[in-house]
Amino acid sequence: MNNKIKFVQGNEACVEGALYAGIDFFAGYPITPSTEIAELLSMELPKRAGKFIQMEDEIASMAAIIGASLTGHKVMTATSGPGFSLKQEALGYACMAEIPCVIVNVQRGGPSTGNPTHVSQGDINQAKWGTHGDHSIIALTASNHQDVFEMTVEAFNFAETYRTPVILLFDEVIGHMREKITIPEQGDLAVVQRLRTSVKKGVDYHPYLPREDGRLPMSDFGSEHRYNVTGLFHDMWGFPSNNPKVVRELLHHLVDKIDNNVDQITRHREYWLDDAEYVLVSYGSSARSAIHLAKNRRKRGNKIGVLELQTIWPFPKELVRRKCAGARAVIVVEMNMGQVLHQVKSAVDNPASVFLANRIDGKLISPTDIKTLLRVIQGKGV
Repeated sequence: MNNKIKFVQGNEACVEGALYAGIDFFAGYPITPSTEIAELLSMELPKRAGKFIQMEDEIASMAAIIGASLTGHKVMTATSGPGFSLKQEALGYACMAEIPCVIVNVQRGGPSTGNPTHVSQGDINQAKWGTHGDHSIIALTASNHQDVFEMTVEAFNFAETYRTPVILLFDEVIGHMREKITIPEQGDLAVVQRLRTSVKKGVDYHPYLPREDGRLPMSDFGSEHRYNVTGLFHDMWGFPSNNPKVVRELLHHLVDKIDNNVDQITRHREYWLDDAEYVLVSYGSSARSAIHLAKNRRKRGNKIGVLELQTIWPFPKELVRRKCAGARAVIVVEMNMGQVLHQVKSAVDNPASVFLANRIDGKLISPTDIKTLLRVIQGKGV
């Protein structure tokens, strides 16, 4: 075993995961609290014959990784808050044109410039609905640095497998705190490589014709095949089309390739759920407080369990319903005004038994904050 142990920031753990997955192009623009990702990759990518470029703004950064991905590279950008907002139009383009790319959003307080150096989890709904039109998206998160590393690798894998943008929704606490990670040897974690077409030069290549398994082989733009790329609805050659049948089938394809694979995309961790009377559903740094509370209260006889979501979108409704089915109450722990709360309520059998423990003031939600709500719920006989 030649595993490497490091003591790192969460942002650095993300960089290590991206390098492990094979990133060879990064474009970005500095913004708190994600800037360390760009800084570290500006040093590391040139050592590996990769390319780093600081763009003039967030829109250009998103456009740059789209172009680099089309030419065959594994790509990523990183941002926060206002920068994530600026990326939305190009993010929609990447969804429509089916371009693999990874977008890191280290969340901070908002809206607008908000609370730049403090924690929030207010971008959950934006990750799903930020770009216009019906579409599906993959968004992942993590509560500890080892999982940050692994979820970053997964993000690149999902981007290549489903030929889609993937969003990593970390938060300021995770981005800036430090803890140990173990970097496995190359090959210990699966890394999905770009699926390239086997169609020979001079033979018709259909860039948007899925194989039987649903994957779309790609040809590096500017190499052997000429083909069209557009944000308009398009046929299997990539040429714009407003034919109702083409539009309907393409939109179903864009949504179904992700939503029909929820079980394959869903990642989660669970703690003490087998006998839990109260289930805490959480994610990101909030989950750390939820786990700490549950562990301590169980020593006092309170049967509390935790379901930590690592896949936020597509939302794993069936998993949440199943894991919360036997609970007297479900408490969603998050740092916003209830963005995952609404998803949990729509998933469980008894929405009235779902409560929100939250903070929205830039401070990390604490075990005491959760305990206060729990006592209120128990005091009502729930």
